[in-house]
Amino acid sequence: MTKTIAALTVLVFLAGLAAEAQQPSGPPVATKLKDRVYWVKGGNGANTGFVVGTNGVLVIDAKTTTEACQAMLAEIRKVTPLPVKTVVLTHSDGDHVNGLAGFPKGLTIIAHENTRKDMQEAFKDPKLAALLPYLPTRTITGNRPVEEMDGTIRYKFTYSGPAHTSGDLVVFLPAQKIAFIGDLVFVGRDPLIHRQKGGTSIGLVQVLNNILTLDADTFIAGHTEPLTKADIRAALASIQEKQAKVKALIQEGKSLDDIKKVLGLAEVPGQPVRRFPNLIEIMYLEQTEKK
Repeated sequence: MTKTIAALTVLVFLAGLAAEAQQPSGPPVATKLKDRVYWVKGGNGANTGFVVGTNGVLVIDAKTTTEACQAMLAEIRKVTPLPVKTVVLTHSDGDHVNGLAGFPKGLTIIAHENTRKDMQEAFKDPKLAALLPYLPTRTITGNRPVEEMDGTIRYKFTYSGPAHTSGDLVVFLPAQKIAFIGDLVFVGRDPLIHRQKGGTSIGLVQVLNNILTLDADTFIAGHTEPLTKADIRAALASIQEKQAKVKALIQEGKSLDDIKKVLGLAEVPGQPVRRFPNLIEIMYLEQTEKK
């Protein structure tokens, strides 16, 4: 990883922390989805989830701050006295992992190998050094689903390639027909793709198509209410429509600035300069850069 990409990775972690801190939200609240399966909304950070197993609890994602994570743990204790034994990280953004220090040390922490690499690089920053003991202890590699059982609970950890980041992991519970999908779907806005962390809009289309093959009826994403397959299809169609428009405009010989004007995304004088490329810019770069 180059110094420039490493610096951008750290910025993504810290930017996520700052963004969440600026967004007012109530305390985290756990809501039952199915027997022993819950999602947690509220507090600083993305939505999280947890599953009550036979001897312990598996938690999905970790909020933004230690305090938010501890508040989430308090919600878990309202449901069960069993200890948290495993944390699964859907990807490496700060609003999903920066709260890890709220957990006791020594847990099993599962993530894709690329997520671990991003975290390891970001945690070199002194502001994030307290998170170094919370690097993933078990990593998922390759595109083959990993299955495991905890009593009667069956998990499938699936990875379908780069999308939002290069390490997006889906946690699927086949019997409950529930999938936790991290930041692979946003509602009411364009998806966020971290190109500096290996994310791609082309990959996102592939990953969403794979998610639609899951026998699930409830999808928990990082920043929305629970979703259905119809919501996933709508998000996918929106991305594909934008890709087609960008491709057509490129074939007409339009520049990136031209395309942004046509699609209503021209820069407004006096407005702050964005730190990272938006979806249209990413699509343009993907379709014009040399392979």
